[in-house]
Amino acid sequence: MINILPLTIESLVAILLLLTILYCTRLNEQLKRLKANGTSMQQTIAELITATESAERAIAGLKATVQEADETLGERLRVAERYSAEMRHSAAAGAEVLQRLSRIAGGRFAEPEPEPARPDARSIVAAAQAFAERTRARVQGLAA
Repeated sequence: MINILPLTIESLVAILLLLTILYCTRLNEQLKRLKANGTSMQQTIAELITATESAERAIAGLKATVQEADETLGERLRVAERYSAEMRHSAAAGAEVLQRLSRIAGGRFAEPEPEPARPDARSIVAAAQAFAERTRARVQGLAA
């Protein structure tokens, strides 16, 4: 019995050492996998940072493009408004010329005339002076 006890203890220690070695090997493999995952995680983070910087540059470029388009569109709208006003003015002047030509041609092409404008004081005075001059000329013609 005395010889069996040390052998049993040594066998038990050998088994425990074997289990410890297997556990350390398994733990070493897990540490390697964890390290590899850490490296891939760092690569993923670096790629994410690069993509974020690229997106920020693209957004800045889009903002600049939008601002430039806004300025260009604003300028074109101002030019279009100016041309529109010029066209309205030209159309009004053309209508006035057409009315004058229609009156000269004897009213054959006359369109319905718009409501007459109210005469101002200067035009009334000018008409009265013209009438007085014609009357004087007739009176002088009869007297002669």
